[in-house]
Amino acid sequence: MVFSTFLSPRTRERLQAVGLNYVDLAGNIRLVADRPGLFIYERSADKNPWREERPARSLRGAKAGRIVRALCDFLPPLGVRDLAKKAGADAGYVSRTLALLDREDLIRRSPRGPITSVDWQGLIRRWAQDYSLLEPKRTGSFLEPRGLPSSFEKLGKVDFRYAVTGSFAASKIAPVASPRLLICYVDDRRRAAEGLDLRSAEVGANVILVQPFDPVVYERSWEREGVKFAALSQVAVDLETSPGRGPAEADALMKWMADNENAWRS
Repeated sequence: MVFSTFLSPRTRERLQAVGLNYVDLAGNIRLVADRPGLFIYERSADKNPWREERPARSLRGAKAGRIVRALCDFLPPLGVRDLAKKAGADAGYVSRTLALLDREDLIRRSPRGPITSVDWQGLIRRWAQDYSLLEPKRTGSFLEPRGLPSSFEKLGKVDFRYAVTGSFAASKIAPVASPRLLICYVDDRRRAAEGLDLRSAEVGANVILVQPFDPVVYERSWEREGVKFAALSQVAVDLETSPGRGPAEADALMKWMADNENAWRS
Protein backbone atom coordinates (compact mmCIF):
# COMPACT_ATOMS: atom_id res chain seq x y z
CA MET A 1 0.00 0.00 0.00
CA VAL A 2 1.40 3.39 -1.02
CA PHE A 3 0.42 6.57 0.81
CA SER A 4 1.34 10.04 -0.47
CA THR A 5 0.31 13.67 -0.45
CA PHE A 6 -0.26 13.43 -4.19
CA LEU A 7 0.27 10.77 -6.84
CA SER A 8 0.43 11.84 -10.48
CA PRO A 9 -1.58 9.93 -13.12
CA ARG A 10 1.63 8.35 -14.45
CA THR A 11 2.65 7.21 -10.97
CA ARG A 12 -0.79 5.74 -10.32
CA GLU A 13 -0.63 3.83 -13.60
CA ARG A 14 2.74 2.34 -12.70
CA LEU A 15 1.55 1.35 -9.22
CA GLN A 16 -1.51 -0.31 -10.69
CA ALA A 17 0.62 -2.15 -13.25
CA VAL A 18 2.61 -3.86 -10.49
CA GLY A 19 -0.46 -4.57 -8.38
CA LEU A 20 0.06 -2.01 -5.61
CA ASN A 21 -2.79 -0.22 -3.88
CA TYR A 22 -2.52 3.50 -3.23
CA VAL A 23 -4.20 6.47 -1.62
CA ASP A 24 -3.28 10.15 -1.64
CA LEU A 25 -4.56 13.22 0.16
CA ALA A 26 -6.00 14.59 -3.07
CA GLY A 27 -8.58 11.79 -2.96
CA ASN A 28 -7.11 9.37 -5.50
CA ILE A 29 -7.68 5.82 -4.24
CA ARG A 30 -7.22 2.31 -5.54
CA LEU A 31 -7.80 -0.47 -3.05
CA VAL A 32 -8.19 -4.05 -4.30
CA ALA A 33 -8.30 -7.21 -2.18
CA ASP A 34 -9.23 -10.82 -2.95
CA ARG A 35 -10.19 -11.82 0.58
CA PRO A 36 -12.54 -10.37 1.44
CA GLY A 37 -13.54 -9.27 -2.04
CA LEU A 38 -12.96 -5.54 -2.20
CA PHE A 39 -12.59 -2.98 -4.95
CA ILE A 40 -12.46 0.74 -4.27
CA TYR A 41 -11.38 3.16 -6.95
CA GLU A 42 -11.62 6.94 -7.03
CA ARG A 43 -9.93 9.38 -9.40
CA SER A 44 -10.26 12.83 -7.86
CA ALA A 45 -7.36 14.95 -9.09
CA ASP A 46 -4.78 14.77 -11.86
CA LYS A 47 -3.05 17.99 -10.80
CA ASN A 48 -1.40 18.46 -7.44
CA PRO A 49 -3.55 20.85 -5.38
CA TRP A 50 -0.59 21.31 -3.01
CA ARG A 51 2.06 21.70 -5.66
CA GLU A 52 5.28 22.85 -4.03
CA GLU A 53 6.48 26.14 -5.42
CA ARG A 54 9.92 26.02 -6.91
CA PRO A 55 12.46 28.44 -5.48
CA ALA A 56 13.37 31.38 -7.68
CA ARG A 57 16.42 30.87 -9.86
CA SER A 58 17.48 34.48 -10.26
CA LEU A 59 16.85 38.04 -9.10
CA ARG A 60 15.79 39.29 -12.51
CA GLY A 61 12.76 41.48 -12.89
CA ALA A 62 10.92 44.24 -11.08
CA LYS A 63 9.38 42.08 -8.35
CA ALA A 64 12.73 40.62 -7.36
CA GLY A 65 14.22 44.10 -7.38
CA ARG A 66 11.54 45.39 -5.03
CA ILE A 67 12.15 42.49 -2.65
CA VAL A 68 15.90 43.11 -2.63
CA ARG A 69 15.35 46.80 -1.99
CA ALA A 70 13.04 46.05 0.93
CA LEU A 71 15.49 43.57 2.44
CA CYS A 72 18.27 46.14 2.20
CA ASP A 73 16.33 49.21 3.28
CA PHE A 74 14.36 47.81 6.22
CA LEU A 75 15.86 46.33 9.36
CA PRO A 76 14.95 42.77 10.38
CA PRO A 77 13.10 40.96 11.76
CA LEU A 78 10.92 40.71 8.66
CA GLY A 79 8.17 38.14 8.17
CA VAL A 80 7.08 36.97 4.73
CA ARG A 81 3.81 38.90 4.81
CA ASP A 82 5.49 42.03 6.13
CA LEU A 83 8.14 41.82 3.43
CA ALA A 84 5.49 41.17 0.77
CA LYS A 85 3.64 44.30 1.86
CA LYS A 86 6.77 46.45 1.85
CA ALA A 87 7.84 45.12 -1.56
CA GLY A 88 4.40 45.16 -3.14
CA ALA A 89 4.72 41.50 -4.14
CA ASP A 90 2.62 38.43 -3.45
CA ALA A 91 3.66 36.24 -0.54
CA GLY A 92 4.22 33.21 -2.76
CA TYR A 93 6.76 35.01 -4.91
CA VAL A 94 8.45 36.42 -1.82
CA SER A 95 8.76 32.90 -0.36
CA ARG A 96 10.37 31.59 -3.55
CA THR A 97 12.82 34.47 -3.63
CA LEU A 98 13.71 33.98 0.02
CA ALA A 99 14.38 30.31 -0.68
CA LEU A 100 16.99 31.37 -3.25
CA LEU A 101 18.58 33.87 -0.87
CA ASP A 102 18.58 31.37 1.98
CA ARG A 103 20.25 28.79 -0.24
CA GLU A 104 22.95 31.32 -1.16
CA ASP A 105 23.48 32.26 2.51
CA LEU A 106 22.42 35.88 2.04
CA ILE A 107 19.77 35.85 4.76
CA ARG A 108 19.22 34.14 8.11
CA ARG A 109 15.81 32.91 9.22
CA SER A 110 14.54 31.54 12.49
CA PRO A 111 12.80 28.13 12.22
CA ARG A 112 9.30 28.80 10.87
CA GLY A 113 9.83 32.43 11.74
CA PRO A 114 10.95 35.76 10.30
CA ILE A 115 14.18 36.81 8.63
CA THR A 116 16.59 37.67 11.42
CA SER A 117 19.54 39.08 9.47
CA VAL A 118 20.43 40.16 5.93
CA ASP A 119 23.85 40.29 4.32
CA TRP A 120 22.81 43.41 2.44
CA GLN A 121 26.23 43.97 0.85
CA GLY A 122 26.30 40.42 -0.47
CA LEU A 123 22.68 40.81 -1.54
CA ILE A 124 23.41 43.96 -3.54
CA ARG A 125 26.32 42.24 -5.28
CA ARG A 126 24.16 39.18 -5.98
CA TRP A 127 21.40 41.38 -7.40
CA ALA A 128 23.96 43.05 -9.66
CA GLN A 129 24.60 39.68 -11.33
CA ASP A 130 21.03 39.66 -12.69
CA TYR A 131 20.49 43.41 -13.03
CA SER A 132 21.48 46.00 -15.60
CA LEU A 133 21.19 49.76 -15.21
CA LEU A 134 22.12 50.77 -18.74
CA GLU A 135 19.84 48.60 -20.86
CA PRO A 136 19.69 50.22 -24.31
CA LYS A 137 15.90 50.15 -24.49
CA ARG A 138 15.64 52.09 -21.21
CA THR A 139 18.38 54.67 -21.69
CA GLY A 140 19.07 57.77 -23.72
CA SER A 141 22.41 59.60 -24.09
CA PHE A 142 22.52 63.40 -24.06
CA LEU A 143 24.90 66.33 -23.97
CA GLU A 144 24.68 69.28 -21.60
CA PRO A 145 26.80 71.78 -23.56
CA ARG A 146 27.02 74.22 -20.64
CA GLY A 147 28.42 71.58 -18.31
CA LEU A 148 26.91 69.43 -15.59
CA PRO A 149 26.58 72.20 -12.96
CA SER A 150 23.97 73.69 -15.27
CA SER A 151 21.96 70.45 -15.24
CA PHE A 152 22.08 70.31 -11.45
CA GLU A 153 20.78 73.85 -11.22
CA LYS A 154 17.89 72.97 -13.53
CA LEU A 155 17.06 69.74 -11.68
CA GLY A 156 16.24 71.78 -8.60
CA LYS A 157 13.49 73.56 -10.55
CA VAL A 158 11.88 70.88 -12.75
CA ASP A 159 8.28 69.72 -12.31
CA PHE A 160 8.78 66.06 -13.30
CA ARG A 161 9.75 63.10 -11.13
CA TYR A 162 13.42 62.13 -11.13
CA ALA A 163 16.21 60.64 -9.02
CA VAL A 164 19.94 61.01 -9.62
CA THR A 165 21.96 57.81 -9.29
CA GLY A 166 25.45 56.57 -10.10
CA SER A 167 28.68 58.49 -9.52
CA PHE A 168 27.10 61.86 -8.79
CA ALA A 169 24.92 60.38 -6.05
CA ALA A 170 27.81 58.44 -4.53
CA SER A 171 30.09 61.48 -4.62
CA LYS A 172 27.80 63.27 -2.19
CA ILE A 173 28.38 60.50 0.38
CA ALA A 174 31.67 58.74 -0.34
CA PRO A 175 33.60 60.53 -3.11
CA VAL A 176 36.21 58.55 -5.02
CA ALA A 177 36.88 60.89 -7.94
CA SER A 178 35.15 63.79 -9.65
CA PRO A 179 32.15 62.40 -11.55
CA ARG A 180 31.92 63.16 -15.24
CA LEU A 181 28.64 61.48 -16.13
CA LEU A 182 25.22 62.36 -14.75
CA ILE A 183 22.80 59.41 -14.63
CA CYS A 184 19.23 60.26 -13.78
CA TYR A 185 16.03 58.22 -13.53
CA VAL A 186 13.08 59.85 -15.29
CA ASP A 187 9.69 58.55 -16.40
CA ASP A 188 9.69 60.33 -19.77
CA ARG A 189 13.11 60.77 -21.35
CA ARG A 190 11.93 63.13 -24.09
CA ARG A 191 10.13 65.43 -21.68
CA ALA A 192 13.08 65.40 -19.28
CA ALA A 193 15.56 66.17 -22.06
CA GLU A 194 13.45 69.13 -23.15
CA GLY A 195 13.05 70.35 -19.57
CA LEU A 196 16.80 70.20 -19.00
CA ASP A 197 17.61 71.60 -22.45
CA LEU A 198 19.76 68.60 -23.38
CA ARG A 199 20.90 67.59 -26.85
CA SER A 200 20.78 64.02 -28.05
CA ALA A 201 24.31 62.66 -28.40
CA GLU A 202 25.63 59.25 -29.36
CA VAL A 203 29.23 60.39 -28.78
CA GLY A 204 30.53 62.68 -26.06
CA ALA A 205 27.43 62.40 -23.88
CA ASN A 206 27.66 63.63 -20.31
CA VAL A 207 24.08 62.87 -19.26
CA ILE A 208 22.21 59.56 -19.39
CA LEU A 209 18.48 59.49 -18.74
CA VAL A 210 17.17 56.12 -17.62
CA GLN A 211 13.59 54.89 -17.60
CA PRO A 212 13.15 53.02 -14.27
CA PHE A 213 12.72 49.26 -14.21
CA ASP A 214 10.17 49.96 -11.47
CA PRO A 215 8.96 53.01 -9.49
CA VAL A 216 10.86 51.64 -6.48
CA VAL A 217 13.88 53.62 -7.75
CA TYR A 218 12.14 56.76 -6.47
CA GLU A 219 11.34 55.36 -3.04
CA ARG A 220 13.39 56.46 -0.02
CA SER A 221 15.10 59.14 -2.08
CA TRP A 222 17.02 61.89 -0.34
CA GLU A 223 17.81 65.50 -1.15
CA ARG A 224 21.01 67.49 -1.18
CA GLU A 225 21.32 71.11 -2.35
CA GLY A 226 17.82 70.98 -3.81
CA VAL A 227 18.51 67.88 -5.94
CA LYS A 228 16.88 64.48 -5.36
CA PHE A 229 18.98 61.32 -5.26
CA ALA A 230 18.02 57.64 -5.37
CA ALA A 231 18.17 55.51 -2.23
CA LEU A 232 21.70 54.42 -1.39
CA SER A 233 20.89 50.74 -1.91
CA GLN A 234 19.74 51.59 -5.43
CA VAL A 235 22.79 53.75 -6.10
CA ALA A 236 25.05 50.91 -4.93
CA VAL A 237 23.63 48.32 -7.31
CA ASP A 238 23.62 50.84 -10.16
CA LEU A 239 27.32 51.48 -9.58
CA GLU A 240 28.06 47.75 -9.39
CA THR A 241 26.74 47.39 -12.93
CA SER A 242 28.28 50.59 -14.29
CA PRO A 243 31.40 50.63 -16.48
CA GLY A 244 34.77 52.07 -15.52
CA ARG A 245 35.26 52.84 -11.84
CA GLY A 246 31.62 52.13 -10.99
CA PRO A 247 32.36 48.97 -8.93
CA ALA A 248 35.11 50.78 -6.99
CA GLU A 249 32.68 53.59 -6.23
CA ALA A 250 30.14 50.99 -5.12
CA ASP A 251 32.70 49.53 -2.70
CA ALA A 252 33.44 52.94 -1.20
CA LEU A 253 29.75 53.74 -0.90
CA MET A 254 28.91 50.43 0.76
CA LYS A 255 31.75 50.90 3.22
CA TRP A 256 30.16 54.18 4.28
CA MET A 257 26.75 52.48 4.39
CA ALA A 258 28.13 49.74 6.65
CA ASP A 259 29.54 52.36 9.02
CA ASN A 260 26.33 54.41 9.00
CA GLU A 261 23.44 51.94 8.76
CA ASN A 262 21.16 54.08 10.90
CA ALA A 263 21.42 56.84 8.30
CA TRP A 264 19.75 54.86 5.52
CA ARG A 265 18.05 51.75 7.02
CA SER A 266 14.95 51.83 9.18
